Amino acid sequence: MRFRHKLVTWIVYPMFKVLSKVKYHAEVELFSGAGKRNWLIVSNHQTDFDQFFIGLSFPAPVYYVAMEDLFSNGWISKAIRWLVAPIPILKASTDLSTVRNCMKVAKEGGTIALFPEGNRTYSGKTCYIKPGVASLAKALELPIAVYRIEGGYGVKPRWADKCRRGPMKAGVRRVIEPEEYKNMTKEELHSLICRELYVDETKNRAEYKSRRSAEGLERVLYVCPDCGLSEFKTEKDTFSCMKCGKEYVYQPDMRIVQANGKSRFSTVAEWYEYQETYVRGLDLSPYADTPVYFDRAGLYEIIINKKKILRTKNAEVSIFADRMSVNSGAVTLKMDFDDIRAMACIAGHKLNIFYQDKVYQLKGGKHFNALKYCNIFYHAKFIKESHTDGEFQFLGL
Repeated sequence: MRFRHKLVTWIVYPMFKVLSKVKYHAEVELFSGAGKRNWLIVSNHQTDFDQFFIGLSFPAPVYYVAMEDLFSNGWISKAIRWLVAPIPILKASTDLSTVRNCMKVAKEGGTIALFPEGNRTYSGKTCYIKPGVASLAKALELPIAVYRIEGGYGVKPRWADKCRRGPMKAGVRRVIEPEEYKNMTKEELHSLICRELYVDETKNRAEYKSRRSAEGLERVLYVCPDCGLSEFKTEKDTFSCMKCGKEYVYQPDMRIVQANGKSRFSTVAEWYEYQETYVRGLDLSPYADTPVYFDRAGLYEIIINKKKILRTKNAEVSIFADRMSVNSGAVTLKMDFDDIRAMACIAGHKLNIFYQDKVYQLKGGKHFNALKYCNIFYHAKFIKESHTDGEFQFLGL
């Protein structure tokens, strides 16, 4: 903790307050119960501005747990570290140094914030929350402020580039004191945090207006209810399957209607859940030598906490039943799934691959769907490993 962190908070607060109103139309509530205590803030994750909403609710500096991508941009990352000292975490792994850093900040009297989903929602429903958040909370022994963002998915879905005009709100919805969770098991505390953070935007009946409301849906949808594995194209408020050509409209109320017929799904969430179910039952045996998907993307190597190195601008990317390949004139990578520790979707169109002792990032174009690669990898991994009947199949988010 440094005095400059307070100074930065005071300087940027007015600017972000205006931005939250003008760009995101957000009603952000000041947490009057913050006092002089330090807190563990846990929040659901809907927009790319969520950390600033939290900062507007808490008057003191907040130390955010942030993914490795933020710390691998050379001098920019160094400046961010100096100004606000975020706590780094490897997005797709358990990082013990993160826990140690959190405990150090807590001991110094600092407030810590994290998004335990580890991902922004693609569907409007709160994502899977790993049990580790309960272990961290018990280790820190801080009061827990449950911060909930509602309507953010309507204003700025993860898959979209542009904001839409409509209502959203953010603020502390529950306080869990150390005395309350002291005698809880980790499982009980985890369950409580999951319940308190859960938001289902399919129940939101507000309207979010945009002339390009459907654009970006090709980053999340890749299974057609009629064709199976497919790809989609979007234009303004419509999107369509590139195999069968069926066209759909994404309406201001976040509902889906089919242009000529009755849509099987009324929301992105319903489509997304169907897509996950489809992938969990996907037979990968036909894809030993034929790729499931093929794309072009830039390949970067991430030197953790230092920089990103561009290896090639335009590589051929393919995923098979048991491997991924990245090929260009300059680089050839054949990455067997056995040697890939994890995959993680970053922002809208980037994919981090934790391969052996390296971290690579694929950064596709505007229409690149990183989600399909992540889902298929975790499905293949699940098939190969031994699991009990009925065990939950994690697909990376």
